[in-house]
Amino acid sequence: MAEERRLRLLVVDDHDVVQWGFRLLLERQRWVEGCLAARSGAEAVDICRRLRPDVALVDMLLGGESGAEVCEEIRAVSPATRVLLISGAGVVSPSVARAAGASGFISKDWSAADVVKAVRMVSLGTEVFADRGALDSPLSEREEEVLALIADGLTNKEIAGRLHLSPHTIKEHTSAIYRKLGVRNRAEATRQAQRLKLLV
Repeated sequence: MAEERRLRLLVVDDHDVVQWGFRLLLERQRWVEGCLAARSGAEAVDICRRLRPDVALVDMLLGGESGAEVCEEIRAVSPATRVLLISGAGVVSPSVARAAGASGFISKDWSAADVVKAVRMVSLGTEVFADRGALDSPLSEREEEVLALIADGLTNKEIAGRLHLSPHTIKEHTSAIYRKLGVRNRAEATRQAQRLKLLV
């Protein structure tokens, strides 16, 4: 099995303690290669232009700058960089965040485990626009059922029979699972689900 590619992250925050805390937390994850840091939008955009991090965590209030505008600038110079907006006050509207090109939002009062999970989910291509209680799974209940049967080795036809659905419907659920987990086949879906603890 090929070794999983480790990710390069960027934390954009003008408060040293917050920036240090996020970096310390994220650099301890086995799937993180390194965690860069920036204190301003200009610095963040420059880093993204040169180093193309996989995920950038951007504070909504960077001194006098708007995190949403910084997000737009990052996405312009490094379209592959996924942006996760962070805030210490209030909740960012999903429509505002999406319009800026962000893939999600987290609050600074979330637990370390929830922050790590959100960063991981965004890196895998999933959006995180929900409270932390909804972070447990990016999949619907039906998709979780289908995924569990995929992991058990059942074919689409067998899954359809088990769930009393058409094979076409199962194929659609399977495609949605692959898209949400950022995988290409059943084996990858099972491994990814195990990493995200979606399978008991």
